[in-house]
Amino acid sequence: MPQSLALVSIVVPDYDEAITYYVDVLGFELVEDPEVAEQSKRFVIIRPRGSGGAGLVLGRASNAEQASRIGNQTGGRVFLFLHTDDFDRDYDAYRAQGVEFIRPPADMPYGRVAVFRDRYGNLWDLVQPPP
Repeated sequence: MPQSLALVSIVVPDYDEAITYYVDVLGFELVEDPEVAEQSKRFVIIRPRGSGGAGLVLGRASNAEQASRIGNQTGGRVFLFLHTDDFDRDYDAYRAQGVEFIRPPADMPYGRVAVFRDRYGNLWDLVQPPP
């Protein structure tokens, strides 16, 4: 079996707040949300709607060190790359939801791209790859 990236963990301050943001604002779908009672946590998985690819595990910060990483898990670099089949549709929808774009749309060799900051400060590329 070939390898593939299945999940990436992202540290958040609160499960329900993060679910609301990623589902209601960015349009992701909630895939799983079981309680892990023995560890006093939940195993929350979200994924871009309609995607069969990698998803995000929303991990609630459980100590000060983890909390210090919220929004800056990569030292200020773009952290996540969200591919779309309709850049203008998603760009306009995100702006209408108040998503902050810190770099405007640009055409690059790898596609049309703009950089946005999520609720927690993580940087994302919204990318429509070339045909």
